[in-house]
Amino acid sequence: MEVVSAIPARGTTLKVNQLFIYDMTYIVNENCIKCKHTTCVEVCPVDCFYEGENMLVINPDECIDCGVCEPECPIDAIEPDTNKNTEHMALINRQMSDKWPNITKKKDPLPEAKEFNGVSGKFEKYFSDKPGSTSK
Repeated sequence: MEVVSAIPARGTTLKVNQLFIYDMTYIVNENCIKCKHTTCVEVCPVDCFYEGENMLVINPDECIDCGVCEPECPIDAIEPDTNKNTEHMALINRQMSDKWPNITKKKDPLPEAKEFNGVSGKFEKYFSDKPGSTSK
């Protein structure tokens, strides 16, 4: 079977024995750090969110790219990994989702959420690789 790894040009006909693969997923960006709103976890149909001490991440292998979580985040901390400058956070999402516990229930945001919304450079200053205290 031949695998096509790029989007074909408009008008291109794929052969029947070709498989089209597009690896897009959603990621949680650094704006979630020190905020950790969890409204997104309750709408996720596949429970692909994982909780760290001060942020959430999405497991890219479990995400089905439905996008229902993106508008639920009040601080715009969820975005497609196809956006510019998402490579680093895509890697963090992948790595931490293998280490942190799964979260499926909404919790209150961190007490400092309003203060830290939109602060730049949060990853370098505040990222913690410690797991959150979630129970399924």
